[in-house]
Amino acid sequence: MADPVTSVLRAERLKKSYGAVEVLHAIDIDMKPGEFLVLVGPSGCGKSTLLNCIAGLEEISGGVLEIGGRDVTNEPPKDRDIAMVFQSYALYPTMNVAENIGFGMKVRKVPKAEAQRKIEQVAKLLQIDHLLDRKPSQLSGGQRQRVAMGRALVRDPKLFLFDEPLSNLDAKLRVEMRAEIKRIHKTTHASIVYVTHDQIEAMTLATRIVVLKGGVVQQIGTPQEIYDTPANTFVADFMGSPPMNLVPARVTPEGLDIDGTPLSMGPGWDAAALPARVTLGIRPEHLSRAAGAADLVVAPKLIENTGAEAYVSFELGGETITARLPGRIPEGATEHVDLALARDGLCLFDIETGRRIERAPALSAAVG
Repeated sequence: MADPVTSVLRAERLKKSYGAVEVLHAIDIDMKPGEFLVLVGPSGCGKSTLLNCIAGLEEISGGVLEIGGRDVTNEPPKDRDIAMVFQSYALYPTMNVAENIGFGMKVRKVPKAEAQRKIEQVAKLLQIDHLLDRKPSQLSGGQRQRVAMGRALVRDPKLFLFDEPLSNLDAKLRVEMRAEIKRIHKTTHASIVYVTHDQIEAMTLATRIVVLKGGVVQQIGTPQEIYDTPANTFVADFMGSPPMNLVPARVTPEGLDIDGTPLSMGPGWDAAALPARVTLGIRPEHLSRAAGAADLVVAPKLIENTGAEAYVSFELGGETITARLPGRIPEGATEHVDLALARDGLCLFDIETGRRIERAPALSAAVG
């Protein structure tokens, strides 16, 4: 099995079934110490079930689970050396902040002086050291979440598990707490497994992301790998805001044909080695206003100005495509827009399986 020095969490062919229904299908994960691993996917994809299996709150139906190099597949939660932060704060209303943070240490009979030192240390890290005497009812939502995190941090476990901890906060607080969690991770180098349905949270927090769909791992990689080279059309569509544009295309000797619109693929592709039909993937930011000859001349269906940039939607190949363009474009004042396509950001997917087609290695190196 795994070397405890190089792997803090390892799942091998992990399965979870409820009767005849299998909800986790042979999950393989190898997590290094200090990593921030984010489990992301749509509702019902199995991410919270997987987290609960790691925590010992759900019984594993098959496979092996290790934490810190030790087989914990059949061990209860208390023996797994983990700490959990839940979506609900679960604070004791009659206790103040210091008592809430230190309650677990009191149960474990940690010496009072040591417990006090840890409480003060963690409260300072979380920037709530001025709130230690307050009750939960006197705190904001963000402050309560910090207290819940503090209760976990004083444990100093091998593994922290976060189950959608920011979903109860409003949009502004979510952004603030996201930055706070990132800061704490950089300060403590803690090993964290974090569940979210929000792909922006996943992209900004993770050192690596696990994308799940229907209890199956679709891709594991760094945020940049997931974004730039999605394993399939599901990942391409799910990760990114707006998501990657996906358009059916026919392969020709000259490049691609999208419903009568020709488009060259640029270096890195061998048309002769490609299937007759593919799905073209284009990130919205890889479309720009053409300075010279345009790759596409489009009639906008919708223009959404956000201030710093504009989202221009148009039809291509029977699909609605979005371009992210800098500046402001007056709505209704533009009959057509000339666009250029950045070829280095182009992805191709097998139209039958949805899997991404690799560029020819020698040619893709030249593109990079």
